[in-house]
Amino acid sequence: MTVLPVADGGRPIGAWVVGPDGAAFRPVVDLTLLGGAALAAAGAATVAIAVAVAAGRRRPDIGTVTMGPGGWVSVKRTALPPLRSGAPRPWWARALRTRRLVPQP
Repeated sequence: MTVLPVADGGRPIGAWVVGPDGAAFRPVVDLTLLGGAALAAAGAATVAIAVAVAAGRRRPDIGTVTMGPGGWVSVKRTALPPLRSGAPRPWWARALRTRRLVPQP
């Protein structure tokens, strides 16, 4: 049995295996190319997941809450959050039996 390596510009691409039964070409697996493709696919998947998580996150209903002088909470220059429709309440609100905060005129 004789093995004849085949190269393309110095890079091995396979080998011819010549034996009494005939000749057969055996390609070489390019691990560098395979690793680069796997790394690119993992990077693309990471970016896609990050974008999906960022797009699905709800924005807060009110603006920035800061501490005022003396330790009181200040919500100046914030808009009144919109009242929610009859959407189902979150599980934790039902479990704690909380009540909705309703502004009084």
